Amino acid sequence: MPEQPRSLLRWREIPGSVWALGLVSMFMDVSSEMIHALLPLYLVTVLGTSTLTVGIIEGIAEATASITKIFSGALSDYLGKRKWLAAFGYGLAAMTKPIFPLASGIGWLVAARFVDRVGKGIRGAPRDALIADLTPAGLRGSAYGLRQSLDTIGAVLGPLLAIVFMAAFASNFTAVFWIAVIPAFISVAIIVFGVREPERPPGLRTVRAPLSRKELGRLSRTYWMIVAVAAIFTMARFSEAFLLLRAQSVGLPVSLVPIVLVVMNIVYTFTAWPAGALSDRIGRYGVVTVGFALLILADLVLAIADGVSAVMIGVALWGLHMGLTQGPLAALVADAAPEELRGTAFGVFNLVSGVAMLAASIIAGSLWDVTGPAGTFLAGAAFTAVALAALPFVRWRTWKSTSQSSAASPRG
Repeated sequence: MPEQPRSLLRWREIPGSVWALGLVSMFMDVSSEMIHALLPLYLVTVLGTSTLTVGIIEGIAEATASITKIFSGALSDYLGKRKWLAAFGYGLAAMTKPIFPLASGIGWLVAARFVDRVGKGIRGAPRDALIADLTPAGLRGSAYGLRQSLDTIGAVLGPLLAIVFMAAFASNFTAVFWIAVIPAFISVAIIVFGVREPERPPGLRTVRAPLSRKELGRLSRTYWMIVAVAAIFTMARFSEAFLLLRAQSVGLPVSLVPIVLVVMNIVYTFTAWPAGALSDRIGRYGVVTVGFALLILADLVLAIADGVSAVMIGVALWGLHMGLTQGPLAALVADAAPEELRGTAFGVFNLVSGVAMLAASIIAGSLWDVTGPAGTFLAGAAFTAVALAALPFVRWRTWKSTSQSSAASPRG
C-alpha cells in the first residue's frame, strides 16, 4: 500500500513535556502581557515619562533577560540538568508580579521589570535546550513552533483580559496588575508537576567549563553566522511597546490600545506552529527568508500609516513575520549546536540578541523623539534588509558544513 501522507502538524508525535512547557509559557505570558500591554501607557500617561525613557526601560529589561540566559544556559550544560533551572526562573518571575501593583513610583516599576526579566533570562536557555533534548531532530521546528503558538495564545489572552478588566475597573491599572499575579503562579505549578526531563545519554561528553574559550570554540562557524544574522535582524525588532505607541499616535483610545498586541499575537499564534512544521519539511532558511521580507513590509506600512486600519495591517504583518522566524531560528540554533552545549549555545544566542535589542530600543526611542514614528520604522526596514541580504551566505555555509560532514561519515 502507498504510504499515507503525514499531516504537517504532527501533534501526536510531540512529547507531552513539550506540550506542558508550552502551557507553562502560555500562563506566564497571560500574566506578563496583561502588565506589558498597559505598562508603556502607564509610564507615559500616568507618570509622564518620555518615549525615550520607555525605550531605555524596555531595552534594559530585555537585555537583562538575554544577558542572564548565557549564564543559566551554561549552568544547565555544566549540571547536565535543565528543568529545575527553568522552574526557578519561572518562580522568580511569578514572585515579582505583585511588585507591579504595589509600586509607588517609577523606580519600583523599573526594578520590578528588571527582576521579572532576570527570571525570564534564567528560564529561557535551559527551557529551549530542554525542548531540543526532548524532541527528535525532524520534529524540532514543530516543537519550537508549538511552544511559540501556545506562548502567543497567552499573549493574546493577556491584552484581551487587560482590556476587559480596565473597562470593568474604570481604567484602574493597579487592579489589573493584581489580577495578573494569578496565572503566573499557575505556570510555576505546571512546570514543577507536569514536565519530565529526559535522562542524560550515557555517552554524552561532560562539560566542565561551558563558557571557556575551548568550549566556545566547539560551536561551529555556521552557528556563529546564525547568531550574527539574528543580531542584525534583532536591531529591526525593537520592543513591541512602539507598536502600542504607534496605535495611540493615530488616535486609538488608550483603553483600546492593548488590542494591538491582540491582533499581532493572534496572527503569531496561528502561524508559529505551521511555520515550524513547514521548516521541518522544506528547510529552515526558506521560511525565515519570507519572514524577514514580511518585516520589511510591516515596517514600511507602519512608517506611512495615517489611520488605525493601516496601523493594524502593519501590526498583523509584524505578527506574521514573528510566526515565520522565531521557531525556525530556534531550531537553527539547536541544529547547529552540539548536544552537550545546547544550553550555552542558546545562552550566547540570546545574549547577542539582547544587546542588539537594547541598542534597537534606544535607537527607536531616539528616532521617535527626533523624527517621529516614520523614522523609527524606516530604520527597522533598513536593518532587516541587511539581515535578509546576509541570509543566503548562512544558508550556503550550512549546506557546505552538512556536505562535509556527510562526506566524512563512514558508509555502510
